[in-house]
Amino acid sequence: MVFKKMLQKIGVGGVSVDTVLSDPRCRPGAPLTGEVRLTGGEADAEIEHIALSLATQVHNDRGGRSQAEFHRVVVAGVTRLAAKEQRTIPFTVPLPWEAPVTEVSGRRLPGMELGLRTEVSIAKAVDKGDLDPVIVEPLPSQDAVLEGFGQLGFTFKSATVQQGHAYGVRQELPFFQQLDFSPSGQFGGRVQVVTLTLVTTPADVTVLLDADRHMGAFGAGGQGRFQATHEESAEQEWAARIHDWLAQVVEARQAQMMHSGYGQPGYGQHGYGHRERRGPGMGGVVAGVAGGVVGGMLLGEMLDGDDDGGDEG
Repeated sequence: MVFKKMLQKIGVGGVSVDTVLSDPRCRPGAPLTGEVRLTGGEADAEIEHIALSLATQVHNDRGGRSQAEFHRVVVAGVTRLAAKEQRTIPFTVPLPWEAPVTEVSGRRLPGMELGLRTEVSIAKAVDKGDLDPVIVEPLPSQDAVLEGFGQLGFTFKSATVQQGHAYGVRQELPFFQQLDFSPSGQFGGRVQVVTLTLVTTPADVTVLLDADRHMGAFGAGGQGRFQATHEESAEQEWAARIHDWLAQVVEARQAQMMHSGYGQPGYGQHGYGHRERRGPGMGGVVAGVAGGVVGGMLLGEMLDGDDDGGDEG
């Protein structure tokens, strides 16, 4: 059932402005719809413009973070509003395809915040309402990749939005989302963190993988890149692709260590050519969740467990 949620109520120049979304849940590329409700004050007023903008918290490479507006749509230009007059302005704001995901299988990603803000200008005075949440769920093509991590039994660690551009990928937005996972099984202890970045367009999704990107020397050198249409990605065996990529990373790293004299007898003799038995994924834990399932039991536990203590928003 479509429901309405009051997001913002602000007043400027005696005019009351309410912004209402038909549904705050959305997916990348889909429209956010709603209406701006105006109520005139004691005197006639001339509204110069009304704009809606999306914003999210972005981290930079110096460790700082700030709230960045990344999509702004003017929904009304010069508008004359009589005293006590009530007027409704419907709007449609398309959510960018690169918008960061904030919720997976009904669980909020800790540290992720994204919201809609209303900006009203009257008599050169600009007033902005508070940022209220918009919930961004993954596309089926993105959900399939995340499910692959769950099937492998990887543990979710953190999610951030990083300022800048992911290497080798065309982007429209000045930032990209990173999701960090801890490997388990045969990769546990050999790779500390696998970082996932998903960059989507109307046609396809680019999957960027990085093993231990923050480590130096033998911790580095593990990048992977896959590209598929949304239809192909939704049907892809991502658990197998991620497993095989990570096995190659570990083998290459071990060969580099042996060549440099750091290898030890017996290290790495775990049969990287065969696939280990994988975890059940959230599909085996939570049944019938609309919009896809993701992450494995460990991912679900981390999302629930981090919600109180790990929130940066």
